[in-house]
Amino acid sequence: MISAKVHADELNLPVEIARKLKGKRVTISEVSEGFLLKPISEDPISEARGILKGKGFTVDRYLQYKQVEKDLET
Repeated sequence: MISAKVHADELNLPVEIARKLKGKRVTISEVSEGFLLKPISEDPISEARGILKGKGFTVDRYLQYKQVEKDLET
């Protein structure tokens, strides 16, 4: 896997894509269709924030699961 920092003057990309990737680290992977540019997360915790939103998983439900596990252990 290759990673590189994108500089606007180094790649000839459409303006919209260049703006989104400018200054970000990306991985470059060769796939059957060509090359895939994928941004590397600078802060994985920030990236994961909200991933369970709308899934019905709440802190209360988590605590219920933990209580069930605790009851099964004893």
